[in-house]
Formats: sequence, structure tokens, C-alpha cells
Amino acid sequence: MSRPNEIADCVQRTLDQYFRDLDGEKPAALYEMVIRNVERPMLEFVLRQVNGNQTAAAQMLGINRNTLRRKLTEHDLL
Repeated sequence: MSRPNEIADCVQRTLDQYFRDLDGEKPAALYEMVIRNVERPMLEFVLRQVNGNQTAAAQMLGINRNTLRRKLTEHDLL
């Protein structure tokens, strides 16, 4: 199982590469980009783990079911 710092290390490496690829250009909306690129695969993964059970997914994520449904809608996962 992945430890939280391994996930953070992965994000750090990816951001480092992103900034290298920018080649001096300034990033825009970095926070939104990172959240959207992490949140969607996490939601998809958790839903697979619980066979699509939204109540169980919300519990696993530590959020309420309404928040989960809103996030699923935002990511076109419903």
C-alpha cells in the first residue's frame, strides 16, 4: 500500500517535470490543475474498490455522500 509521503513525492516529481516543461513560462491556475488531475483518478479508483457503492466510497474518502455526488458530477463520473 502506498504511504502518504509516496503520493506527495509523486506529486512533487510531477510538478517538477511540469515546471521544467514550461521552460520559463508562468503557470496559470496551478491549484485547479493539480486538484482536478488528482481528484478524478482517486474518485474512479475508490469507486472501483467499492463496486460503485457511493455510500461506501464517501465513507472511505471521509466526505459525505452529497459532496461525493457533487464531485462525481463535476468530473462527469455519474
